[in-house]
Amino acid sequence: MVTPAAEALADLASIFNDLQTVLRCCERLVRELAGRPDDVVVEGVWTTALISYARCFTGGARGMGLTEDDVRSIELPGEVLEWHKVLRQLRKHYADPATNPRERYEVGAATSADGRVGGIAITGVPQPPLDEVTVRQTGALAYRLSALVDRRISEHQERVLAAANALSPADLGRLELIEVSAGPA
Repeated sequence: MVTPAAEALADLASIFNDLQTVLRCCERLVRELAGRPDDVVVEGVWTTALISYARCFTGGARGMGLTEDDVRSIELPGEVLEWHKVLRQLRKHYADPATNPRERYEVGAATSADGRVGGIAITGVPQPPLDEVTVRQTGALAYRLSALVDRRISEHQERVLAAANALSPADLGRLELIEVSAGPA
């Protein structure tokens, strides 16, 4: 169905899927951080979580993206809106094609006592590692936002169903067919 309500419902389903991805990433990260974490796995899963989270706040043509008001409405202890803003900044940091998210490097000259350059030095300062508290806070926020989006999906489903019921059989017959299967058993 191509109606504004149906397209909005599709957007909400996509946002819900992204929030579920954030939750799955956080669950995986808690397990990974509890043992001997593989830095590549941690960075890859955390980056996926941050990108998926940020995508939920993209306005889109139908304006269904989540907003800071939605974040403010979440009942969690602490500075929830500030944490949301930190996550958005971290997404920029991890997804920036020109910045190494793991380490910051600087180059300096090594001089001798007489002031002559004897060589160069490359130093690296590692970024703080991801910790379980950060992951759990992110997961809690994504969980609460998922519940909010789930309520919106239910409301929109009712609108779309009412609009579909209002169509004549001829109008229903002109809609594009969407093949639906049960999937693998």
